[in-house]
Amino acid sequence: MLRSGSSRVLARLSPTLIARPGRTSTTILGERAITFRQSSTSQCLRDYNHRQFPSIRPRCTPYLPPPSLRCHARTATDLSAALPNKRGRTVRFFYRIFAWTGFFILISGGLVVAFFAYDASTYRGDNSYIDIPVSVSALEPRRGGPKNLPIAEVLVDDDDCDEMQKQKNKPKLVILGSGWGSVALLKSLNLDDYHITVVSPVNYFLFTPMLPSATVGTLELRSLVEPIRRIVQRVRGHFLQAEAVGVEFSERLLEVQQTDANGVLQHFYLPYDKLVIGVGSTTNPHGVKGLENCFFLKSIDDARNIRNRILQNLERAVLPTTSDEERRRLLSFVVSGGGPTGVEFAAELFDMLNEDLGRSFPKILRNEISVHVIQSRGHILNTYDEALSKYAEARFAHDQVEVLTNSRVKEVRPDKILFTQKDENGQTVTKELPMGFCLWSTGVSQTDFCKRISDSLPVQTNKHALETDTHLRLNGTPLGSVYAIGDCSTVQNNLADHLVHFLRSLAYQKGKDPETMKISFAEWRGVAQQVKKRFPQASDHLRRLDRLFQEYDKDQNGTLDFGELHELLTQIDNKLTSLPATAQRAHQQGQYLGKKFNKLAAAAPGMQANEIFDGDLDEAVYKAFDYHHLGSLAYIGNSAVFDYNGLSFSGGLLAVYLWRSVYFAQSVSMRTRVLLAMDWSKRALFGRGELIALFPVCLVVG
Repeated sequence: MLRSGSSRVLARLSPTLIARPGRTSTTILGERAITFRQSSTSQCLRDYNHRQFPSIRPRCTPYLPPPSLRCHARTATDLSAALPNKRGRTVRFFYRIFAWTGFFILISGGLVVAFFAYDASTYRGDNSYIDIPVSVSALEPRRGGPKNLPIAEVLVDDDDCDEMQKQKNKPKLVILGSGWGSVALLKSLNLDDYHITVVSPVNYFLFTPMLPSATVGTLELRSLVEPIRRIVQRVRGHFLQAEAVGVEFSERLLEVQQTDANGVLQHFYLPYDKLVIGVGSTTNPHGVKGLENCFFLKSIDDARNIRNRILQNLERAVLPTTSDEERRRLLSFVVSGGGPTGVEFAAELFDMLNEDLGRSFPKILRNEISVHVIQSRGHILNTYDEALSKYAEARFAHDQVEVLTNSRVKEVRPDKILFTQKDENGQTVTKELPMGFCLWSTGVSQTDFCKRISDSLPVQTNKHALETDTHLRLNGTPLGSVYAIGDCSTVQNNLADHLVHFLRSLAYQKGKDPETMKISFAEWRGVAQQVKKRFPQASDHLRRLDRLFQEYDKDQNGTLDFGELHELLTQIDNKLTSLPATAQRAHQQGQYLGKKFNKLAAAAPGMQANEIFDGDLDEAVYKAFDYHHLGSLAYIGNSAVFDYNGLSFSGGLLAVYLWRSVYFAQSVSMRTRVLLAMDWSKRALFGRGELIALFPVCLVVG
C-alpha cells in the first residue's frame, strides 16, 4: 500500500485503484475495466476525478485497450481481485525463505548429481590393450663408460606416443631431485625442446615450509606432497626413482643406482647433454655426539616418525607404572635450533598440547608438559628483524615455552641433553636437561653425492655446498653442461678474480697490459657496468660510483691503477653474503634455468647454422642470475611474524590467516590447495589428528 497522503485518499475512494507509478494498471469501476498508463500517484487521482466530475477538464486522457485485449484485462483483474490484496511482512518473509530454500535444494541436488555423473565417468571398464612398440635398446642397453655399465640411451616409454617419439633426438636434459628448484624448472620449460628425465629417490614433491604442521596433525601428510610424475607429464618427460652416485664429466654420463626386485643394487649410466643438480642438503651435525637419539625434519618419513614418537610419549605417560620423574621426562620436548623450522615446530607442538591434549588425555599431563628451545645465538630467528625476534621470544614466554639463548649442545643422550650456557658473568657453565624427545634443526650440510662431486673437482673448495658462477654453472665442469641449484649450491661472487676479464677489452683498445694500465672515472663507470651485469648481487654496493672512486684513489691523481681497483672489488666481495638456503631461492633459480634453457633451445638452430658450438653461450643468450628476496615469515603459535626488506609485521590470528594465505598461494597444484583448506577446516571442527598413530599396519593371515 502506498505511503503518501494522496495514496491514502485514493485507497479510501477505491481500493482497487492502487497502481505503482510508471506502470500500466487495470482499474475496475463498476463493470468497466479501464487500463491507465500512469507515471505517478497524482496522475491516478486526476483521472479518477475526471470520471467522477465530467465537467472538469482532465489533464490526461485514459488509455483504452483494444476490444481483443479487454477480456484478458478483465480476466487478470478478476484473478487479482480474488487473491488477497495485501500480505503481511511475516508472510512475505517466510515466502522468500521457502523460495530461496527451494532454489538452494535444487542447485545443491544438481551439483550432487553432476558430481556422481563425473565420478561414474572416471571408472574404466575397457580391458582391451594395444601393442606398444618398445625399442630393443631400451630393453637391452649397450654397455660402456669407465665402469662398463649399461647406458640407458633409450627409455622404455620413449615410444609410448608420437609426441614422445619426437623428443627422442632432442638434447637430453637430466634433472636430479624433486624439490623446489626442480619443480620450478619443470614448470618453466617449453614443450618439445628437450628430452627430459628426472631422477630422484622419492616420487613426490614435498611442500617443506608446512612440514612442522604435519608433525602434530594440523595437516595431513598427503596434503603436502604432489606426485612428481604429474608434473613431469606436462613436459612429456620421464621419471626414474633412483639415486645418483657419481658423474663422468668428460663423457657426460651420470651413474645411477637402484635396488631390483631381489634387493640387489643395480648400477647404470644415464647420458646427458645438460645436467641440473638439485639434490638438496642434509642437517648439519656440528660434530655433536649422540645425534642418533635425535629426530630430524627433512622428509615426510621424518614427520611421520616425529608424530608417532610424540603420541608414544603421551601414552606412556598415563600408564600407572610410570613414576612422576619419568612422566616429566617423557613430557619434556626439546628443540635444538632457533631458526624458522625449530621455532615453527615448537609453536605447533605447544598449540597441539595446549588445545587438543585435554580432550582425550588426563589433565595432569598438561601441567607437566614442558617445551624448550636451545639457540646458540642471542635471539631466536636471528636472521629476521630484531623486533620480530623479540616479539617471538615474548610470545614464547607468554606460552611458557622456555628459550635458552647463547647455549650450545655438547651431547645428546637417550634421556637427557648436555649443553653449555654463559651465565651473567660470562662464564661457561655445563647444564643438563631431561628430555623424552629432541628435534635437531641446526643448519644444512652437503649430501654424500655432493661430497663426491666436490672431491672430484679440484676447484671446489667450499665444504658446505657446490660452488657455481652467476649463471649457476658448476665450477670445474665443461662450460654449459652441468648446473647446480637449491640448497646444495652456492653462488661464488669472486669479483676481484675477474678483474683482468673486466679490463681486457679496455686494455685492448688502448694497447696496454690490463695489469699495468690506469683507468679514469669515466672508464671506471664502464667497468662498474660490466661488474653489475656479471654479478647482479653486487649492484647494491655499486650505487655511488663517485664515492668509491674517491675513496680508493689513494694518490688522488684522478685514476685507479690495477692494485687500487683490485682492493675495491675485494672489499665488495667481503660485503656480499651467501644466498639463503630457502625454498624461494631454489624456486627462483629453477625458474631462471627454465627461461634460459628455453632461450638456448630457440637460439640453437641459428648457432648450428653458423657453426657456433663453443664459447660462453649462456652469457650470450641470457643474463646472470639475480636473486630477489621476497621476505621471510614464521608461525609462532596462534600468531605469525613477517619480514620484508626491512618492513616487519607481527600479529595474532589475522597474521596467521595471512601466513596461511601465502603458503596456500604457493602450493604447486589445485589438489594440494583443496587438501590444505580441508585440513584447516577439520582442525577447526574436530581438532588435530595427532591422536592417531601412523605406524605401519601388519596383517597376519593364518
